[in-house]
Amino acid sequence: MPIGILYAASAYTAWGLFPLFFKQIASVDAVEVVMHRTVWSMVFVVLVLSLRRHWGWLSAALRSPRVLATFAASATLLACNWVVYVWAVANDHVLDASLGYFILPLVNVAMGYAVLRERPRRGQWFAVGVAACGVLWLTWQGGRMPWVALVLALTFGVYGLVRKLAPLAALEGLTLETLLLAPFAAGVLLYWAEHGQGVLATPVSPLWGWLLLAGPITAIPLWLFAAGARRVPLSTMGVLQYISPSLQLLLGVALYGEPFGGARVLGFCLIWLALAIYSLEGWWWSRAQLAATDISATGK
Repeated sequence: MPIGILYAASAYTAWGLFPLFFKQIASVDAVEVVMHRTVWSMVFVVLVLSLRRHWGWLSAALRSPRVLATFAASATLLACNWVVYVWAVANDHVLDASLGYFILPLVNVAMGYAVLRERPRRGQWFAVGVAACGVLWLTWQGGRMPWVALVLALTFGVYGLVRKLAPLAALEGLTLETLLLAPFAAGVLLYWAEHGQGVLATPVSPLWGWLLLAGPITAIPLWLFAAGARRVPLSTMGVLQYISPSLQLLLGVALYGEPFGGARVLGFCLIWLALAIYSLEGWWWSRAQLAATDISATGK
């Protein structure tokens, strides 16, 4: 378990530090960044799978219309999430992005109830209600819905739901998603280059290198996450996942000088209170289940 915690914490830390990377390519349009990210992620995972000689799953996946439809949907959701996130970082909305990933666990509770017919416990519903109050407060104070946060939370929440029901593991799933998206992305990038548009139409510069790095920077945290998820209890993963939005929040305030005070603090505090309730309730419930199991096993 300790090595699993290290894997998971490393993945969430990498995701939390993503603004540092995407600020380096803030001059590139968000859609173009996502296309580069897709193409170079595909190159990276294909190279890794080739070195591991792990291609047996692909032929069966390509022959299954259900698998292809599932991963076409997940790839579309992932691309939408990436576009909004890259745009948010480039346009000084890092705090809004962090808010989206603070909200995400509570969105998952609501979707589990609506789609999977799961029965959230009263404490979980209470946490969702407190978080909803936080979102409504931020909406009222800001005069608009926090669209960046909500879109990020909903797209990644639905993406996680689709991947939960999909038959492929993390690396294989990412490979199929990028294989489905990459031909379109590569075609558009080449078309733009031929017509003097986009980064590829400019002289070779450090910007090219940053875009090439998007492949491993995307895939490696997903590997670490998958390795951690196999070794760490779900309740522990639920706590560790707050590393990412917390780091994004710190970067947005301390490094990029985004405004964070007054009424906005209260909205975030309500979200954090909801997460505290959610985490403590999950911890208490896990302890109660473990105690019940011990009593049943010992007969005392």
